[in-house]
Amino acid sequence: MRYKDKIVLITGSGSGIGKAAAIAFSKEGGTIVVSDINEKNGLETVLEIKSNAGKASFFKVDVSDHNMVENLMKFIVDKHGRLDVAINNAGVGGDFAKITDLTIESWNKTMSVNSSGVFYCVKNQIPIMLKQGGGVILNTSSIAGIRGLPNATAYSASKHAVIGITKTVAMEYAKNNIRVNAICPVFTVTPMFDPEAMDKLKSGISDKLKANIPMKRFADVMEQVNSMLWLCSSEASFITGQAISVDGGITA
Repeated sequence: MRYKDKIVLITGSGSGIGKAAAIAFSKEGGTIVVSDINEKNGLETVLEIKSNAGKASFFKVDVSDHNMVENLMKFIVDKHGRLDVAINNAGVGGDFAKITDLTIESWNKTMSVNSSGVFYCVKNQIPIMLKQGGGVILNTSSIAGIRGLPNATAYSASKHAVIGITKTVAMEYAKNNIRVNAICPVFTVTPMFDPEAMDKLKSGISDKLKANIPMKRFADVMEQVNSMLWLCSSEASFITGQAISVDGGITA
């Protein structure tokens, strides 16, 4: 098992890709720190892991609150004494509107969670990893962090920022045995992204979205998670500072 005796933090692991990742890393032997703003969802993830003989704990965090992020890292150090893998996955979609219609409040909210949230997490994870002699950080960006996404100025800008943080920090700490990468998913089927529900709201919208993807389908959640499992493992030991697209070819 690739993560036997490893302490793995996953923010935003109460649902979607984060939850699937928490369960998958647990099955690979990891001890999981589940973190989410939604306590009910986070505790359900912990329960599912424990019901399969895995090890997990929960800590409620709003990643846009630096004090809460600091307390999360203190919790991990106090409970486990180390942090081997940190997956900064928490994020929001924000409001979809042209820039002239986007409110300042919506911009600030999206940036505070998606960009500042990753900054706060990485800023507080690095000292732990320096002290223990290394570690792995994986940030969740998006294809919108690589290319533009019409009507999603704040979301796209926030995900571009994630890649900027990733590449810069990777260069700063490569010599310290700390690897930092990002994953850039395309539309991935989860309870939060349900094509059937979307079509009920706007007929044919899912087919239009799929048409833009060269593989002509959406990603399965495990296709994202499997890339995360690999990137955070020793199998990817010489990879750092990269933004890996798992997108069916849309950014090719």
